[in-house]
Amino acid sequence: MSTQKGNVSRSRGQKHQNAAAYKNDKYGASVQVKKGNSKIHDGLCQHCKGVLEWKVKYNKYKPLTQAKKCVKCSQKTVKDAYHIICKPCSLQLELCCKCGKKEDIVVPVNSHLDKKEQEEEEQRKKGHKEEKKDLDDLDSDDDDDDDDDDIDGSEDEKDDF
Repeated sequence: MSTQKGNVSRSRGQKHQNAAAYKNDKYGASVQVKKGNSKIHDGLCQHCKGVLEWKVKYNKYKPLTQAKKCVKCSQKTVKDAYHIICKPCSLQLELCCKCGKKEDIVVPVNSHLDKKEQEEEEQRKKGHKEEKKDLDDLDSDDDDDDDDDDIDGSEDEKDDF
């Protein structure tokens, strides 16, 4: 047995293995699961980010219903579950929002908003450029058609003589 004193090594493999990975939205996702899956965990260190992603993946993540008090500014500004520090304090003091330690922040606070804005601007620019190209193509097609008609008409006149 694995609980015997001094029996450190196992002689066999794992007895039960899952055939398929667990899916938290296998039978249709609830509103809570959808919010959890779409949540971007920002302002966290690598360890805390992994913990929250695990909670979301295995349906253990429970969102906050009311704002909590920040341990730094004592205001009710903590909106995310499992966090102890609000985002402004985290930015100012460069701390992890969940554990409060001064570690490398993996995803900076509000960086996903900046990315969304940049993507939207790029799409607008692309859409504007495509519209211009379409208009230019239409204009050039019309000009080409007119030129073709003139050429065809002139060739017909030559054949008549």
